[in-house]
Amino acid sequence: MEIRPANLGAAERAVQEALAELAGQDVIGRIWSKDASVWRGPAREIAGRLGWLTAPEDSLRRLPGFEALAFEVRAEGFREAAVLGMGGSSLAPEVLSRVFPTGGTGLRLSIHDSTAPAAVLEAARRLDIERTLFLVSSKSGTTVETLSLFRYFYGLVAGLAGREAAGRSFLALTDPDTPLEREARALRFRAVVHGDRDVGGRFSVFTPFGVVPAALQGLDVRRLLGEGRRAAALCREADPARNPGARLGAMLAVMAREGRDKLSLVASEEIRPFGAWLEQLVAESTGKNGRGILPVLEDSPLAASALGADRFYAVLRLEGDARLDADIRALADRGVPHAVLPVADRYELGGQFFLWEMATAVAGRLLEVNPFDQPNVESAKAIARDRLRAFREEGAFPVESPSLAEDGIALFGAGPAGGLGPAFRTFLDLGRTGDYVALLAFLAPDAATEALLRSLTAAVRDRTGLASTWGWGPRYLHSTGQLHKGDAGRGLFIVLSAADAEDIPIPDAAGEARSATGFGTLKAAQALGDDTALRTAGRRVLRVDLGSDATAGLKRLVSLLDVRDRP
Repeated sequence: MEIRPANLGAAERAVQEALAELAGQDVIGRIWSKDASVWRGPAREIAGRLGWLTAPEDSLRRLPGFEALAFEVRAEGFREAAVLGMGGSSLAPEVLSRVFPTGGTGLRLSIHDSTAPAAVLEAARRLDIERTLFLVSSKSGTTVETLSLFRYFYGLVAGLAGREAAGRSFLALTDPDTPLEREARALRFRAVVHGDRDVGGRFSVFTPFGVVPAALQGLDVRRLLGEGRRAAALCREADPARNPGARLGAMLAVMAREGRDKLSLVASEEIRPFGAWLEQLVAESTGKNGRGILPVLEDSPLAASALGADRFYAVLRLEGDARLDADIRALADRGVPHAVLPVADRYELGGQFFLWEMATAVAGRLLEVNPFDQPNVESAKAIARDRLRAFREEGAFPVESPSLAEDGIALFGAGPAGGLGPAFRTFLDLGRTGDYVALLAFLAPDAATEALLRSLTAAVRDRTGLASTWGWGPRYLHSTGQLHKGDAGRGLFIVLSAADAEDIPIPDAAGEARSATGFGTLKAAQALGDDTALRTAGRRVLRVDLGSDATAGLKRLVSLLDVRDRP
C-alpha cells in the first residue's frame, strides 16, 4: 500500500519528528493492544470503540451467514435493497453502490437518508415496493430520520402485502437490544442482524452495516474484506515510518498543526464517491476541542482559488487513469503539498477504508483529540426536537421576519446592505485567511440540484479564495456537523432551505395512520435547529430561504457572485 508524499517542504522534518514520537511511545503497539490511554478522553468509552481494528477478520467469519441471507432473498424474488440509514449506517453502502455495478444476480442497492418530501415521494414512485427488501440501519436504533423513513415505507408495504406479511420485506441492522431490535421482532422482520457494540458508526464499514448491503448487492465481499485485512496487516507494522496508516496520519496531523487543516481530496472519477465516506470519518473524528481537519471534495485542484496556503491534497489515483496525471503535475509544479495514493482497482478501496481509519486514529492522537466521540452532534438534534415539540403544540413554527426579502428569496441574519446581492456578498466577505465556507442544503437531493450546488460552491470559492464545501441536510448533521461546531470557529455557514410543494405524514407508529408531523416539518425543524446551534456556538451564519422554486433561487445566488466584484 503506497503513499507518495511530495512538496512537504519544511513540514517533512515535522512529520519525521511525529513518527519518531509515535515510535518512542510505542503508539502502534498500544493501538493494536487496544490501549485506550493512547488518546485523551474517557478510557472506558474509548476502549469500547476499538473493534474496528479486527472488523475485517470478524466479518469474514460471519460472511457465510450474510451470503446465505442474500441468497434467500434473491430466491424469494426480491430485486432491490433499499438502505434506510444515516451517516455511518449509510455512507459506506452508498460508496459501494456507486462505485460497483450490481454483481451478477445481486439486488440493486439504493440509499435513502433524506427527509425532503420530494425525495421520499420519488423513492416511493421508483422502488418496486413488493420486490424491495428494506434495510432499517441504525446502530442506536433511535435515529429519527431512519425510523421516520421506516414507518413510512412499512405503511406502503403493509398496504400491498398486509400487516401479517409486511415484516418479511424488512431487515434490521442495529446493535443488540436497541429499540429498533425490539420493534423489529414485534413486527416479525425477516431478520435482525447485530452490529458490533465496540465499533463506532463512522468506523463501521467492515461490520454488518457495510458488509450486509454489499452481500445483497452481489459484490465479491470476501475480496473486499481481504483487502481490508491486508491493509490491517500493513498497519500493524511497529515502526511508524514503515506503517502506511501511521505515515498518513502523521502527515494529516502535522499539516493541520501548521495551518494546512483543509484536506483537499481529488480522486479518479470511478472512485470519487469514496470522498463522502472519508468526509465523515475525518471531519467528525478530528473536529473538536477547537481544532479539526476539514475534508474538501474537489472536482479538480487546478483552480488558483483551490490552492491556498491552508490546503493539503490527497490524490486517489486509480491505476490507468491518465486524466489525473496533469493535476498531479500541476500540484508538483506549483509546490502544493500533496500525497498520491495509488489504487490498483475498485476492490482495493477495501484497503483504503482501513488505511484511512488508522490514519485518522493516529492523527487524533497527535492532535490530542478523541477520534471516537462526537460531543457537539447532539446540540442541533436537541434544538430540532424542541422545534418539533412546539410545532405539534402550536401547529406552526414561530414566525420569524427576514432581514431582507427579494426575488422570492429571504435572508435571515444578514445585515443591511442595500439588496440581495450586496447582502449575500457582504456576508461572504466576512471570511478571513484560513476560514472556510459551508453550504448546508436542506433541499431535495437530485442531479440538477447537486450540479447547481457544486456551481455555487465553486463560485463562492472563486470569490472568497476560501475552501468551500457543500452538504445535504440532514446528512451533514451526522458528518461534518460535528466539526462545524467543534473546530476553532473558522466557518461561514449558509443554511439553504426551500418550501416543499407537498408534505408527507410520518406515521406515529409502523402500520398506523395517525401522524403528528410530516417529513417537511421534520426537515424544517432540523434546518432551524442547526441554524440555532451554530449561532449558539458563536458561528457566522446566514440562512437563505429560496422560496417555492429552489432551482431558480440557486441560479440567482450563483449569478450574484461575479468574481470581478471581489474586493
